[in-house]
Amino acid sequence: METVDISKAQGHWVLAKMGKKVLRPGGKELTNKLVNALNITEKDDVVEFAPGLGFTASLTLQKNPKTYTGIDANANAIKHLKNIIKGNNRSIIEGDAAQTNLENESVTKAYGEAMLTMHADHRKSEIIQEAHRILKKGGLYAIHELGLTPNNIDENLKADIQKDLALSIRVNARPLTQSEWSQLLEKEGFIIKTVATNPMHLLETARIIDDEGFFRTLKIGFNILTNNAARKRVTEMQRVFRKHAKHMNAIVIVAEKI
Repeated sequence: METVDISKAQGHWVLAKMGKKVLRPGGKELTNKLVNALNITEKDDVVEFAPGLGFTASLTLQKNPKTYTGIDANANAIKHLKNIIKGNNRSIIEGDAAQTNLENESVTKAYGEAMLTMHADHRKSEIIQEAHRILKKGGLYAIHELGLTPNNIDENLKADIQKDLALSIRVNARPLTQSEWSQLLEKEGFIIKTVATNPMHLLETARIIDDEGFFRTLKIGFNILTNNAARKRVTEMQRVFRKHAKHMNAIVIVAEKI
């Protein structure tokens, strides 16, 4: 995965460059809960927003859905995904999650991970509206995002967390509380079916080993230690995650189109 300048690249691409494959905030454990809650079968037409490196896509394709469509706005991600996702009724499209150009009510399951957080609230709503538009009645939409806790978190603290995240991961991240995520989905015509959370331990050793395995963790660690720019970025991200660990988490919500 190419990055032009590690000092300026978005945090998840820095981690990918270092060899990390699982880049979702709640790790492999929460992603598995998302996939299992969607209950994907051979009858399903599935859309994934922002597949990234394709980790969750591989889990989805193991369920052998009727169709799978991945939609990503990143050209490097598209190139990578087209090399690993092939076959009949499997497609990767370069496009906008808020304007997919898919037909109304044409899919039964849709999901996206670690992408709504990266947008302002009005943009979050546009993407959720698009998911609602392409889903059939009774279809499921799942998100796996960065969360804030508790639900009544102080607004000044929320602003501090957002500022620190933006500076460390080079993305204008806007995480929400569980109630705020739920309200966004409900406002656009969904009912909440399942909620699961995990601590935000993306860069903690135990989580990395669980997500990547012992030997890949060693490789990732070696890559970081031998790259000064990457080591600085990862240390900076880890510091922010630990500083706000009490008030940050990862959240999965599965909702049904009414």
